[in-house]
Amino acid sequence: MSTANRSDRHETRIVADPALPTILITREFDAPAERVFRAYTDPDLVVQWLGPRRLTMRIDVYEARTGGSYRYAHREADGTEYGFRGVFHEVRRDERIVQTFSYDGFPDGVSLETTLFEDLGGRTRVTTTSLMASVEARDAMIRSGMRRGVREGHERLDELLGGRRAGTPEEEPRRKA
Repeated sequence: MSTANRSDRHETRIVADPALPTILITREFDAPAERVFRAYTDPDLVVQWLGPRRLTMRIDVYEARTGGSYRYAHREADGTEYGFRGVFHEVRRDERIVQTFSYDGFPDGVSLETTLFEDLGGRTRVTTTSLMASVEARDAMIRSGMRRGVREGHERLDELLGGRRAGTPEEEPRRKA
């Protein structure tokens, strides 16, 4: 496989269809589906990768099971917090997660997210589709800086999984996915 093709796999693609209130996010990871899925559902791992690098994360609740809920906050160095919450509507091990997503700063703006984990034989393609109430709400989400946050989070997840960017031995001190 060419270097360009390998590199493209690790690009986070974020697409907003101009006619639909959706965001489609696709990224491949050099880890099996069960490890990637665990990184999405184990709060001890989620706190290590979700969100931009400049923010720290606090998880108040994270029950990644069908019918469970979550609440977490990202914190700036100056103490400013951004809270998020939702409900897990379906959690199917190593296959899919369906959840709601809401930002405390815009509590009426609830989106429905479906994340699929596609086993590619030792690698995993993760595809998340977010459905929002309107194109305007979707555009506001994009303007909020979500592209940068998602991309940085995926880079951090790649590092946690021991992917090509990590450069650390498998037995690193932090808990591995």
